[in-house]
Amino acid sequence: MLSPTLQQGLDEYGIGAKIRALRLKKKMGLVELGSHTGLSPAMLSKIERGRLFPTLPTLLRIALVFSVGLEFFFGRSVEAPLVAVVRRSQRLRLPDRPGVPDVAFTFESLDYPVTGRRFNSYLAEFTAKDPTRPHAHPGVEFIYVMQGSLAVQVGADEHLLQRGDSMYFDATAPHAYARRSGRTCSAVVVTAS
Repeated sequence: MLSPTLQQGLDEYGIGAKIRALRLKKKMGLVELGSHTGLSPAMLSKIERGRLFPTLPTLLRIALVFSVGLEFFFGRSVEAPLVAVVRRSQRLRLPDRPGVPDVAFTFESLDYPVTGRRFNSYLAEFTAKDPTRPHAHPGVEFIYVMQGSLAVQVGADEHLLQRGDSMYFDATAPHAYARRSGRTCSAVVVTAS
């Protein structure tokens, strides 16, 4: 069973509706499509109605019948401007390191439904007072502190950010975070390559 967030994310691609449109354009019934793909008409009907999401091999079987690539099902229409709304209740909270008991911070993606993003934005909650393990990644990083205070170490320098402060830095330099005051520190973190 899919979570409501995953269900909605997959629904937005409209895979079933796209398959149905291709089938009707070719004036093909479910039984005929089933004979070409080796899939049952009942399964195809569930896929078209959005009751079942096909695996990639299953979707490729269908795509081959209509001479389209997989990108046909995952591409967005270029006619409409890109708009993605992420409701607070839909965000997934992830730890900085999965599978460890004491996490230094958690983060939630604020823009996960958008494919081909030019930047990534997160809501981060810093809980550890000890600095996180230094890490580096391509591009730049921007931090805006919303609550508490946060120490950001970039290379050998430490920068203390209070509520309302922001910082922009080269993320290829090793950097780490530590909460300095309050029970929690929350910030918006944006990364770009």
